[in-house]
Amino acid sequence: MSNQVKPVRVLVVGCGNMGASHAIAYHHNPGFEIVGLVARGKSKEVLNEKMGANYPLFDDMNSGMAATNPDAVCISTYPDTHEAYAIQAFEAGCHVFIEKPVADSVEGAQRVLDASKKANKKLVVGYILRHHPSWEKFIELTGNLGKPLVMRMNLNQQSDGANWAVHRNLLNSLSPIVDCGVHYIDVMCQMTRSKPVQVYAIGARLTDDIPADNYNYGQLQIRFEDGSVGWYEAGWGPMISETAFFVKDVFGPKGSVSIVAKDAGGGGKSASIEAHSKTESILFHHADLDKDGKFAKEDLLINLDDEPDHQELCNREQRYFLKAIVEDLDLSDHGDDAVNSLRIAFACDESVRTGKVVSLL
Repeated sequence: MSNQVKPVRVLVVGCGNMGASHAIAYHHNPGFEIVGLVARGKSKEVLNEKMGANYPLFDDMNSGMAATNPDAVCISTYPDTHEAYAIQAFEAGCHVFIEKPVADSVEGAQRVLDASKKANKKLVVGYILRHHPSWEKFIELTGNLGKPLVMRMNLNQQSDGANWAVHRNLLNSLSPIVDCGVHYIDVMCQMTRSKPVQVYAIGARLTDDIPADNYNYGQLQIRFEDGSVGWYEAGWGPMISETAFFVKDVFGPKGSVSIVAKDAGGGGKSASIEAHSKTESILFHHADLDKDGKFAKEDLLINLDDEPDHQELCNREQRYFLKAIVEDLDLSDHGDDAVNSLRIAFACDESVRTGKVVSLL
């Protein structure tokens, strides 16, 4: 990044949990200069105070864009605004960092990707697990298990108060298996490097506090071309159980690899954003048997030294965004992967609503 002369001037749109974390990352990175914070409510004032800063504040994106003319825009608003905001930013000649999902429809996500290509500007999507060294190791180790793989994952969140308010707002536009599922579908695709061919999913509406046409619990199943299979479940709300809410487990013919997150995996922490990416250690189990039919090798517990917290993961995401801009990285695969994982997630959503298996061929 030595060729960079001036910092990238970034407008932060959305100052809630993720927006605040990204703004803090920009605030402490000399490669960026925050030119404004945009939010409809008081979160922008709270964020300014938290950072000990005095950045210009705007109530809407239009006024923020007009006043600051930024080089880049960070979008961490609710999903139903993503497409319009991203396309507006690209048409203004800006690079875009956008929280997942890219849009609230597959067609919208493709329009965002097309807009980035037309503007010749970078699009980085907030797939935070791609920047976590422990998750990178987890994915790498599954390559030793043979094929097919069986992938079992969930992230259920028992929420009340402010957390339930956020979940209810999200449920106005997306289901949990779309909003959260894209992360883990992306992980499964990285693990198998195989084409998903079929999905089936179920869901349940457990409260009248959400739209009548949505559900706050869902479970999806994916079948891949190489014979691998995977499931993922996600539920939000005050009724969700804290039991076994954090399962990240993969096995194949040669053994299994599991995330063992003792702190993240229990104790009433399922709604904590710190718990969502926490790994702590990985258990590697070998399936080899000796001549007596007993296990030939002991299980290996890999304790991970580089265990970044949520803020540090956001810092790493933004360092990658800066690198993409300054070094003109080719993000073609990154964008295609983001749209592909969303396409699979919406196929699962279709399966919930129709009760039918959906073919991806």
